[in-house]
Amino acid sequence: MDILAILIPVALGLGALGLGAFFWSLKSGQYDDLDGAAHRILMDDDDRPLP
Repeated sequence: MDILAILIPVALGLGALGLGAFFWSLKSGQYDDLDGAAHRILMDDDDRPLP
């Protein structure tokens, strides 16, 4: 039972760390354009340089 005194705070700390990382990724714009990369791969860019 003594191990629970260690494991519960560690689990809560790791959960808070993961939640903080998630909110940081939201703030930094990681989820702004989810469809952009999916559409860019389908575009055909045949721009050839002029001679």
